[in-house]
Amino acid sequence: MKKAMVIVFLFVISIGYSQDWKTNFELVKKEAVSQKKPILLVFSGSDWCAPCIKLDKNIWQSAEFKEYAATNLVLERADFPKKKQNQLEADLKKQNEGLAEMYNKDGIFPLVVILDFNGKVLGKTSYKNVTPTEYIQLLNSFIKG
Repeated sequence: MKKAMVIVFLFVISIGYSQDWKTNFELVKKEAVSQKKPILLVFSGSDWCAPCIKLDKNIWQSAEFKEYAATNLVLERADFPKKKQNQLEADLKKQNEGLAEMYNKDGIFPLVVILDFNGKVLGKTSYKNVTPTEYIQLLNSFIKG
């Protein structure tokens, strides 16, 4: 019985701290406009890019960033996996390529782009070996100008 309670507790906590990364940019734009929140668009190579994996592990997965993102951002991930088993559906791959043409012409990975809710670029950054607090401060410097 105790094990079951612990499992349920951990599940509920994980839901509370899970992130809501989206993969449909049109829906993200609508959500950003309705909530008047900026968009965090990240270009990632989830299965081949070491700095992308570090950014995910050290920043995106931190409790501090999850809490911040839940109330301050709409999250969009444009992933470019290379391994055959991780390939994206054709529509999603095409959308991500279009986003890269607009916001990541130099093919930088990872690239983190902060957009206002109208789609205007407020700032760009990449992986930084800093704490989640410092990364959030950097993102806020783009948002608050």
